Amino acid sequence: MDFTPIIAQAWGTLGWVIPAALLIGLLKSPWAKGHIGEILVRLFAHWQLDKQTYRRLHNVTLNTPDGTTQIDHVFLSPYGIFVLETKNMSGWIFGSEKQAQWTQKLYKRTFKFQNPLRQNYKHLKALEATLGVNPEHLHSVITFVGGSTFKTEVPANVTQGIGFIRYIQSFQQPVFSAAEVDAMLHALQTGRRAPTLATHREHVQNLKRRSDPTAERQCPKCGSALLIRTVKSGAEAGQQFWGCSAFPKCRTMQSL
Repeated sequence: MDFTPIIAQAWGTLGWVIPAALLIGLLKSPWAKGHIGEILVRLFAHWQLDKQTYRRLHNVTLNTPDGTTQIDHVFLSPYGIFVLETKNMSGWIFGSEKQAQWTQKLYKRTFKFQNPLRQNYKHLKALEATLGVNPEHLHSVITFVGGSTFKTEVPANVTQGIGFIRYIQSFQQPVFSAAEVDAMLHALQTGRRAPTLATHREHVQNLKRRSDPTAERQCPKCGSALLIRTVKSGAEAGQQFWGCSAFPKCRTMQSL
């Protein structure tokens, strides 16, 4: 019996099943979800925000005292600077403004992730240092895409889908002139790191180094070395933390 037709049919089936499975696996990866979320936000902004009023930059990497920070989206306007962090997540989301970590519940699985407001705070401080603007004119905005549902009350600047558009457009009091907006756009375009694969790799290495409790690090305020110190008294006696070597001139502290 000639099995050639059967083998050919099976091979033809595998020819599209295997690539399809690989594609589905790639689309479910955190890397792909992050990029898809950012693309959706770009499309929403393109359709809903006037390009002349809201000047935009995406994937902005800036130098910081402890390495680099990477900002998803920056919108410069006469009404302020809006710094947008994108989260492509599904399931139930639990969190409050002051919690260090938020929770994602997906079916019977539970995941912890960094409070995006805290994550975005570093982005705001980097922009403040780069542009030299009043921090009151910098606005943190978070948007969740991907069909997630908030199960706890969240601040007004934590939005879903195109909700970030309404939040940005709610600011109608001019604080910058058109010339100032153009100058800030130019400053960011020239001051940002080149959006290349090498820049991304360096940023990832900086993230790994900052998450290593034994790695050397610099004070984000004064640039001095941070040292591991131990609380000597009180309810937290014995606990360790990062403290600035310039103490008491600089009193920066970070959790270990």
